Amino acid sequence: MKFVDRLRNALNIQWFPNPCRLCGEEAGPAAAFCTQCLAGFPEPPPVLALANGTVHAAFLYEAPVDGLIQGFKFHEDLGAGRHLARMALPVLAAGRPQALLPIPLHVSRLRQRGFNQSLELARCWSRGTGIPVFGQALVRARATAVQSGLKGAERAANVQGAFRATGLLPAHVALVDDVYTTGATCAAAAEVLLAAGVRRVDVWCLARVP
Repeated sequence: MKFVDRLRNALNIQWFPNPCRLCGEEAGPAAAFCTQCLAGFPEPPPVLALANGTVHAAFLYEAPVDGLIQGFKFHEDLGAGRHLARMALPVLAAGRPQALLPIPLHVSRLRQRGFNQSLELARCWSRGTGIPVFGQALVRARATAVQSGLKGAERAANVQGAFRATGLLPAHVALVDDVYTTGATCAAAAEVLLAAGVRRVDVWCLARVP
């Protein structure tokens, strides 16, 4: 979050101009985006059915959401992530899993990035729904290459065997991730969760690639 945003939140000073994060025009005292920019946000895609669950996404992965997510994930714009997470909550909260499980980062990637974007989203959605976050229930057992540079079959091979489930898990959980592309990462995570006794694995994400 930018320094001006932190200052405004800390002091609760509503008379400061509040610029839209996209165009810089006035967004209103409690808004992150102006009305015109909000009108350009992509609609939520249909719920995607999986063998043992469903995928719920708040947006299609298109402009301007794609740029905001990239800023959140790769440039530490946590404010953008929180704003998108709050906007996504009404779409996602229709499902009622018993726990939210963020897709984990390997310790080396976490050390490099400084935060896990999936954990940040899970915490936000937990506050909005009361669903607990099981932050240690799924661990990254080995380091993997960055998925964004790989094709479909390569993505699946890259994450095969990359996750391990720990502890007692409820019957119905939702994996939390920022973007659902081919589904390879979530499928690999769901595989170990189902083997550990989970019966339904949904996916909650900010955006899904068309």
